[in-house]
Amino acid sequence: MQIMPQNAVNILLIEDEDPHAELIQRAFEDQNPEVRLYRAKSLAEARARIQAEDPALIIADWRLPDGESMELLPNHRDPLSIPIILMTSYGNERIAVEALKSGALDYVVKSPESMLDMPHLAERAIEQWAARAERVRMQKALLESEAQFRLLAENASDMIARISTDGRLLYVSPACGTILGYIPAELTGAVSFDLIHKDDQRQVRRLFAGKPLDETYTVAFRALHKNGHYVWLESSARVILDPKTGNVIEIHAASRDITERKKAEVDLKNAHNQLQEAYEKTIEGWVRALDLRDRETEGHTQRVTELTLKVAAKLGFTEEELSHIRRGALLHDMGKIAIPDEILQKPGPLSEAEWEKMRRHPTYAYEMLSPIAYLHPALVIPFYHHERWDGSGYPRGLKGGEIPLAARLFAIVDVWDALCSDRPYRKKLPRREVVAYLREKAGILFDPELVSLFLSVIEAEND
Repeated sequence: MQIMPQNAVNILLIEDEDPHAELIQRAFEDQNPEVRLYRAKSLAEARARIQAEDPALIIADWRLPDGESMELLPNHRDPLSIPIILMTSYGNERIAVEALKSGALDYVVKSPESMLDMPHLAERAIEQWAARAERVRMQKALLESEAQFRLLAENASDMIARISTDGRLLYVSPACGTILGYIPAELTGAVSFDLIHKDDQRQVRRLFAGKPLDETYTVAFRALHKNGHYVWLESSARVILDPKTGNVIEIHAASRDITERKKAEVDLKNAHNQLQEAYEKTIEGWVRALDLRDRETEGHTQRVTELTLKVAAKLGFTEEELSHIRRGALLHDMGKIAIPDEILQKPGPLSEAEWEKMRRHPTYAYEMLSPIAYLHPALVIPFYHHERWDGSGYPRGLKGGEIPLAARLFAIVDVWDALCSDRPYRKKLPRREVVAYLREKAGILFDPELVSLFLSVIEAEND
């Protein structure tokens, strides 16, 4: 059995008696040809050999002409020094204990059998020493890593924490004083969940459950300050996994105070809501102004808006899209502000010239509203609601699926309400006649699938 088959191993034998040295040398030649065995006969010669050959192992006789080989033992001052096996011609329990306590790896009583078995003892000693040295290196690296961690943590403005799997704080950096008002000793050992607002605990507890990926998580939550109020923290947390099982063994987190940022977000949201409310009030004001100008159609805008939203909800529009549809429905006749009163309020049928001006109201609406970026998504209804399925509509003569869906739907609702309401030039039609008209014009003026959906909603309201 070879100690290190790919690399020759240097072993220093310190033995002043030639017969013993020759027996050990012959044993290594027979059993471990990969070993290079160097011999020294005294401590002085041994020290020179150690410097020159850098042996992986020392096998030393206890008593030498110029002293005891105990002088070569590291006495545990350097756990990574060269391992030593001590030999003696007679057994002595006190010497054996002293040798092992002083750092010898093994203690052997000389005999023909033990000296012939020295290659096996050497192999085992080197393996044990390598394992021990690796443990020492790992411990040293761990201590250095912890020292670096503490150096960074102690000087970081963020609050650094190590947290056990049950949520207990194992370590908290001094920044907790600035952020939460506590000194580290007050938080060490505390359960972190007790500091977290009850409404935010669920998302934080997820880090401690299951087998999450080895990645960094960022969560925002409210934490209890020592003076009794809550502050917003943003924590970047990394789970530390057991390499064998993949289970979470610890959480490392860095937290910063984002209370001011949260306050700014709330203020910004409130300002946005107030601005949006101002927009909505402005739109409602425009609609009221149009109703006051054209009293014969008063209430039409609100009715078609509500009915359009009811049918649009069946089509799966999102809440945001429904908001745009609502604004577009409210503003669908906005362009009529530019139509002269003598045309808009004429009690009888319009002439062709008057119709030409009336047909321009979608374009007027677009020209008035398009500079307002907030209303861009809503413009499809004011601009396209007079387009027809067969391409006979205006202002662009679009047909079929070229017409935006919201505009195709609104066209049906608009005609329904117009025919079901009194106008200056005619009385409203019976409901059944309006239904018959829509069915007749489905596939000609209106999207046939939307007509079916619209009429199903109307019929459901009457049941």
